Amino acid sequence: MKTVMIDMDNVLTDGVFKEYIEEFYKIEIDLNEIKDYAYVQKLTKKDSKQFWEFVQDKNFYLEAPLFQDCYEVLEKLNSKYDLYIVTSYLWNEEIDVSGHNLKNKYYYLKERLPFIGPEKYIFTTNKSLMNFDIRIDDRLNNLSGATTKLLFTAWHNKDLSKEELKKKNTIRVNSWKEIEDILL
Repeated sequence: MKTVMIDMDNVLTDGVFKEYIEEFYKIEIDLNEIKDYAYVQKLTKKDSKQFWEFVQDKNFYLEAPLFQDCYEVLEKLNSKYDLYIVTSYLWNEEIDVSGHNLKNKYYYLKERLPFIGPEKYIFTTNKSLMNFDIRIDDRLNNLSGATTKLLFTAWHNKDLSKEELKKKNTIRVNSWKEIEDILL
């Protein structure tokens, strides 16, 4: 049975991190205007200690829905593949307050995807340490090593060219239905 690595943030759900940034900084963020993944790190560097204290006890996933068709497609994939949810819970800017985020991610996955058991959750910051046949992620550098690489379109990767993806032997997917068409 082939193994599949599935990222959580920007692949299963968006969470509400953007809303917390907007609330704390009293700004509005248009993700269509942002092209750099490091934007959030750059923004939160200002008043970093205060910002991370503000979010440390917040649950980014409590109200976050799964993306459209995600549940149904994952349920189908689960009968054909060995699925693993591989996600980071650490906030590199403030690692010491990340524990709450781990708990929130764990319970979100357990509640929203009950057919994927907790033994299939992997919390790490270095996805390259593991081997998977298929990788689904929103970050191009997290797809290395797989025979099938699916880049899930997100605000920070939408400008990657078809040529760049072709060089990396990567298929862009815009929805869970597209993933279903490719893998099933």
